[in-house]
Amino acid sequence: MAETIQSDVPPPNVDLDNEQFWAAANRRQLRIGQCTKCQKAFFYPRHFCPFCLSADVDWALVSGEAQIYSYTVMRRVDNPYVLAYVQLDEGPAMMTNIVECDFESLRVGQMVEAVYVTSKSGSLVPMFRPIDRH
Repeated sequence: MAETIQSDVPPPNVDLDNEQFWAAANRRQLRIGQCTKCQKAFFYPRHFCPFCLSADVDWALVSGEAQIYSYTVMRRVDNPYVLAYVQLDEGPAMMTNIVECDFESLRVGQMVEAVYVTSKSGSLVPMFRPIDRH
């Protein structure tokens, strides 16, 4: 999960709600919200639990492994890419890109792992690539 890929990805839009997520990504760590009151994990980064509205939120380190829940190949652009929802092993779904893959061999339910793509600004952006289990 520590590999970094060079790209022309735009830099992330960092704000008060997601700054800890992006700081962790720059350390090649994938962290998601974890409510200390109801114990539910969530993604998109925010300062409150979307389930019970508690402000007691921690940033849990996750494995970076997930399954493709849904995806589409964006082909009508200069550089085609895959936009996907992946379901993290820890539960939450996350919108992301699938990289380092053959578009035709992707499938729903396929296992993927986090990799880090260097944005134009040098910040790291977590994306996913298929895991070869053969």
